[in-house]
Amino acid sequence: MHQAGRRHEKRAGGRAGAVALLLAGAMALTACSASDSGSSGTPDLSSGKRQGQGTIGGGQPAPDAAAPEAGRSAAPGADAESDASGEPGLKAPDYLSTFALDVDTASYGYARRTLGDGRLPAAEDVRPEEFVNSFRQGYERPEGNGFSVNVDGARIDAGTGGGTGGDGGTGASDWSLLRVGLATKAAPPTAERPPAALTFVVDISGSMSETGRLDLVRTSLTLLTDELRDDDSIALVTFSDEAETRLPMTRIEGNRNRIKDIVEEMRPAQSTNVGAGITLGYEESVDGHREGATNRVVLLSDALANTGDTEAESILKKIESARREFGITLFGVGVGSDYGDAFMEQLTNQGDGNTTYVGDETQARKVFVDQLPAHLDIRARDAKAQVAFDRKNVRQFRLIGYENRKVADEDFRDDSVDGGEVGPGHTVTALYAVRLREGASGTVARATVRWLDPKTREAQEETGTVTTGSVDGTLWGGGNDRLQVVAVAAYFADRLRGGDLPGAPALGELAGRASGLAESTEDSAVRKLATAIGQADRLQGGAGTGDVPEPSEGEIG
Repeated sequence: MHQAGRRHEKRAGGRAGAVALLLAGAMALTACSASDSGSSGTPDLSSGKRQGQGTIGGGQPAPDAAAPEAGRSAAPGADAESDASGEPGLKAPDYLSTFALDVDTASYGYARRTLGDGRLPAAEDVRPEEFVNSFRQGYERPEGNGFSVNVDGARIDAGTGGGTGGDGGTGASDWSLLRVGLATKAAPPTAERPPAALTFVVDISGSMSETGRLDLVRTSLTLLTDELRDDDSIALVTFSDEAETRLPMTRIEGNRNRIKDIVEEMRPAQSTNVGAGITLGYEESVDGHREGATNRVVLLSDALANTGDTEAESILKKIESARREFGITLFGVGVGSDYGDAFMEQLTNQGDGNTTYVGDETQARKVFVDQLPAHLDIRARDAKAQVAFDRKNVRQFRLIGYENRKVADEDFRDDSVDGGEVGPGHTVTALYAVRLREGASGTVARATVRWLDPKTREAQEETGTVTTGSVDGTLWGGGNDRLQVVAVAAYFADRLRGGDLPGAPALGELAGRASGLAESTEDSAVRKLATAIGQADRLQGGAGTGDVPEPSEGEIG
């Protein structure tokens, strides 16, 4: 055992101040998945009612496009005190969709691993936004910090995939897919990014002995050690039934071989006390905090917590002050054929970070060599998006995914409400199924993204608008390959969790479309998508070609 090793419950002397700092600031965490205006499902914008829920109240309008300053708003459509038909006494339905940004991809990575093992993923582990965000989109990027806003779409062809579209048998002919694409400025060259101070918290419990778990973690950290700069720093904490510091915060320069030796010494032990690991990891990160650097805790685990504190919110309360005062974010890397996906997502969503999944050495190299070093910096904190639909032209809309990232409409400009953290070179895509009114013309929706500058904490906004002319094209074969890719990914996720998206093709048809798109885009990631869809189709016995249920009225994922 290296001399630096210390047990979590035996820390003393100079550590007491850091522990007191962490515990004294503990408070109830404001979840970024706050209630979404007290309703679920997609609004029927013509009635003022949601199916099975009665009359509802209108939400806080999105900013007026010509005057986006705080406090100014304009409702895009009918009087807020009557429905679209003019019936008095009914509140206007909620025509807003508000959510925290999310760059996670773990759900898609784990689904691919599960399908490769010959099993269908559990429906509750399928998050469509993470399928969609796993693919390059080629959005225009901003020149400075912050976001560009790209909004477009296409019509869903009638009869596609047997979906009813909820219109009494006319297929999906009056539905369109709307894509809201947000992008940050590309990552700077490695030499130009700020230095990093990374605390790795590694699960060495007994379950990590399975091939593809701790062995893959060791490989991943060895790869990363070679990629980091000399002025970067690393700390290493391991946990099983208790947590232990293997390496305090140490500069890379002159220590690469020492770091690799410590990584190689990690061996599986006993139970999984994630809470102890994260708490000690944040203490080490506070101790080794570097001003002007990117300070981050990286959790590598199968997230199968079974000892100590096993509740995400309770764990995060213990390190609340470290997160807030020192700006330390949490990045989760999931491993293993049995993986606590929901638990890891809760930890990282509420820990101002994001999560991914690594199933083999190829994926480990992509994450730890190609992505993590370049994306260490933060471009935007507490980022939220709000999409306002024009009631004159839109009858219904349905956000695909983001259930765990919903934010109350009135909290869009409340900067104390948690949002998502987004790094350089990231893109975030939100897809909506939108049902236009007959004869619709003009504005369909206005999308606004709001975030805090990571250095000044000043709030900033960008807005983009889409009109009916931008969603008139045909989705399939319409020439927009990247829109078709994310449509395939979203429909695939929806099929896996038994959803009812209008116009959703059967898995066999989706696999064929993905194969064609892999050829036209020359993108290996799309080829892997086609393979995964084919595996799912075979596991379902080629079923899934029949009609799906009529979608409910309401904003649902």
